[in-house]
Amino acid sequence: MLSFIEREEQFLKGIIKSCGYEVEEVVLNSSARPEFGDYQYNGAMQIGKLYGQNPREVATKIVEKIKETNRYKDSNIAGPGFINITFSDDALINYMNELKENIDINYHNENPKTIYMDYGGANVAKALHVGHLRSANIGESLKRLARSMGHKTMADAHLGDYGRPIGLVMLEIQKRNPNLPYFDSNYEGEYPNISPVTNDDLMELYPFASNKAKEDESYMEEARLMTSRLQEGEKGLIALWNHIMNVSKKDIKRIYNRLNTTFEIWEGESDGSKYFDELFTYLKEKNLIEESDGAQIIHVKEEDDDHEIPPLLLIKSNGTASYESTDLACLWERMKLFNPDEIWYLADTRQSLHFEQVFRAAKKSAIVTSKTKLEYIPFGTMNGSDGKPFKTRDGGVMKLETLLDMTKEECEKKILPNITGEERDNIAEKVAIATVKYADLIPFRLTDYNFDPIKFSDMQGKTGPYLLYSTIRMKSLLQKAEEAGISYEKITKIKDKTDRDIMITSLSLRNVLLKSLNTKSLNDIAEYLYKITNTYNNFYAQNRILTEEDASLLTSWLTLTKIIFDNNLKLLNILGIEVPERM
Repeated sequence: MLSFIEREEQFLKGIIKSCGYEVEEVVLNSSARPEFGDYQYNGAMQIGKLYGQNPREVATKIVEKIKETNRYKDSNIAGPGFINITFSDDALINYMNELKENIDINYHNENPKTIYMDYGGANVAKALHVGHLRSANIGESLKRLARSMGHKTMADAHLGDYGRPIGLVMLEIQKRNPNLPYFDSNYEGEYPNISPVTNDDLMELYPFASNKAKEDESYMEEARLMTSRLQEGEKGLIALWNHIMNVSKKDIKRIYNRLNTTFEIWEGESDGSKYFDELFTYLKEKNLIEESDGAQIIHVKEEDDDHEIPPLLLIKSNGTASYESTDLACLWERMKLFNPDEIWYLADTRQSLHFEQVFRAAKKSAIVTSKTKLEYIPFGTMNGSDGKPFKTRDGGVMKLETLLDMTKEECEKKILPNITGEERDNIAEKVAIATVKYADLIPFRLTDYNFDPIKFSDMQGKTGPYLLYSTIRMKSLLQKAEEAGISYEKITKIKDKTDRDIMITSLSLRNVLLKSLNTKSLNDIAEYLYKITNTYNNFYAQNRILTEEDASLLTSWLTLTKIIFDNNLKLLNILGIEVPERM
């Protein structure tokens, strides 16, 4: 099953071959000059160079052959050999009717893969803050995109639950409540079923302990020791750790659910630790582990490196496992249990060296096969409207939930006044999430951007609310047609440029999806959604659809509306955006 443009590329490849030229592929691009054609082929220059011929003469030969087929409304040559093609109305109508019958025809996949995704990265010792947004948001949308394109995907929240932050929290709990049984090495009874800390406690404990550790080296050393004791499996600390995990995970899941972010696997750094003994035995048998100043390392530097790559740290000199160790152990587990074709890691740009070291160690040790693709997908930062990191009034890092609530408050102002109560709250929530997610996805993922709740909650322009409002209006139009007893099955007629433009814009979807998947960025889909929606709105503004007297135009326009509505729903779902009934 090929998309419209893929079929045209195959046809042109046959035409070019019949002219005596062999080409590996033919690529049609949307025309930057619509007055010359709908799409353009730029390969005549390359063919001319390859065969030692004038590109213009090559293009002329190809166009003459094209015209013999009567396939296109027009084909012509511009400049040194650009071939412009204008599709026939019948071809466009037939394609749109195909879309009406199967909205998924652009999502075919000849080579499906199993992809394991690692995103989220919440730390159970502290609140989700605005810095956690992009990993969850981009990761979730990439998962949905890959799945829509036929790949098998599974996502792991990969919680930070085994490092120093948890040690700091436990230490501060002990300082404030030294008589709790979790800290008594001689305690033999059952540990309490009720957690000694609430989620609100955890939100206060970590910032306090972290700041104290920065000022007091002895306190930091105690936290290191506490972390080491936890990793060694001290039973009281494990019991306390389980309480913290249960309390924290419940709140983390609640906030991720607000963002329509889901995980099939809820493991953390600690889960990899179950494989430490297996992993280290394996690495030692491969003679890869070396001692260095009391620590254990793996050298990952390569001869042709053009930058410094320090050794990967496995075990710190104080005996605790490193972040790199837990990632290697998690890789060991993932290959053992799932054996995926690819593993994608989403983390901010500061993590590049870490993943370079881990990937090299995994390949060098053959923890992953030579065919396994490990991919680090970095992203830029989101800042406030002033270009500075989001902060609370007291200067701390803003919680993610605070940002969502702040945006929801702004979006609620835009909702119709006759919508009240629980419905109003639910709609405001969906519009707020659309506002945050779309604003986060429309820049290329490596781009830093500034988020302004007022600007991005506007009903006009490239915003989530604009897309929601427009999509709801399409649905309303279709509902009114149904109530009026107007049926529609297919497109039979194109009136003018406004409805034709929608069809031409629809042709590029396949390329947009492939580009987004290849670049691991959702900006092309976000831009496409705006473009197709805006193009439809221009058409909507120029036509009184339900009162159109020409029956063939009326049913064609309603069919066109249904296609764009279904298309929008599918793409918005890939972006993790829900469409309310009204707003």
